[in-house]
Amino acid sequence: MAGTAPIAHTAPYDEAATERWAAEPDKRPGRTAFQRDRARVLHSAALRRLAGKTQVVTPGTKSMAWDASARTRLTHSLECAQVGRELGAALGCDPDLVETACLSHDLGHPPFGHNGEQALNEVAEGCGGFEGNAQSLRLLTRIEPKRFVSGGEGGGDFVSVGLNLTRAALDAATKYPWPRGDHPTDPASVKFGVYEDDRPVFDWIRKEAPGHPEGRGPRVCFEAQVMDWSDDVAYSVHDIEDGLHAGHVDPNLLHAEPERQDVFAVAVGRYVPADTDPAELAAALDRLQEQEWWPHGYDGSAVAQARLKDATSQLIGRFCLAAETATRERYGTGPLTRYAAELVVPRSARLECAVLKAVADRYVMQRPAQERLRAEQRVVVAELAAALTARAPEGLDPQFRALYDAAPDDRAAQRVVIDQIASLTDAAARSLHTRLTARHPKNHSDQ
Repeated sequence: MAGTAPIAHTAPYDEAATERWAAEPDKRPGRTAFQRDRARVLHSAALRRLAGKTQVVTPGTKSMAWDASARTRLTHSLECAQVGRELGAALGCDPDLVETACLSHDLGHPPFGHNGEQALNEVAEGCGGFEGNAQSLRLLTRIEPKRFVSGGEGGGDFVSVGLNLTRAALDAATKYPWPRGDHPTDPASVKFGVYEDDRPVFDWIRKEAPGHPEGRGPRVCFEAQVMDWSDDVAYSVHDIEDGLHAGHVDPNLLHAEPERQDVFAVAVGRYVPADTDPAELAAALDRLQEQEWWPHGYDGSAVAQARLKDATSQLIGRFCLAAETATRERYGTGPLTRYAAELVVPRSARLECAVLKAVADRYVMQRPAQERLRAEQRVVVAELAAALTARAPEGLDPQFRALYDAAPDDRAAQRVVIDQIASLTDAAARSLHTRLTARHPKNHSDQ
């Protein structure tokens, strides 16, 4: 569809886009609705807690203790927000709206990153499973204490509406706009964006959302697509940077054929479709290695650090410019917002991004020490959930204790326990586990 005439544009964000679930006046006139959204997320406790949640390396382990610059889930979210804000602005989105979505996209992640997410999903099977993106929506619309309204079933005199963000902001933060088991193209996918008991607010968010133009299920709004690509760009590039800093990634190994094949095997099926030709991935890696700024070595010196930082900037610019250029070629020069367009990311850029993810996976996440740590973390989550369930409401924070007491059935009560665990930092999860199971924490000095 290259060369398509520019689409006709109306006001980019109408009254429906800026509507809130619970109407409320502005405290300080002059701010836009999306500036208010951004401020609410920035000031939230949930965002601050991301400083103690795993990105790649667990906060507080030896791997991070020697280098305070190693990334956490919070720093990743801030960097994703910077990338998304600029890419969104270049394409005509409201920059505060895209930044809000980027800051919000990982709020629902539990302790121990994706490893904790998988463990909690097993624990939560009886109440609809666990998914970090669905948890983010739940946190934004229900758990994070900011706005309350009168009434509400089981909630006493007041019921929480979370941060009470605008419809457009909640939609932009929704990467997977479907419930569990309803993935539009992959029935086996574990990715979903809403739990069944959060359907009322989800249906309100998606009230006028159109279906996909090619019939592929629900349509993801343009700002959410920008957020999603910004997330991919940020973590793929920065995980490589952290891996080089820590000495886990040696770029010289990527010239050796056996090492390259290992990387491509990780990428296929995990970061690219299973039918992807490894030769395409080899060509993508070759393109990156041919760049003048590619980090062919790293010795930790000031000059090497500067060169690595330049490579990081070059990669982010390369991936963002590829998406911006391809999208503009298809849709023209006007502002692209909500459901007026689809973000176009060239296949070449997606493959290059996937190769970076696979490099970090192969050399950082697959280290034996990391796998031992992940196995231990899964035990912590499972035992913590069992202890909390058996002894609840003991061990629950006051906020969750009240929700547990008001739960109408066992399923709802179990969901409250899951909410409590998901809210914990890595250190808090270990501490609570130790207290409830009367065990001494293990030594993690090998990390």
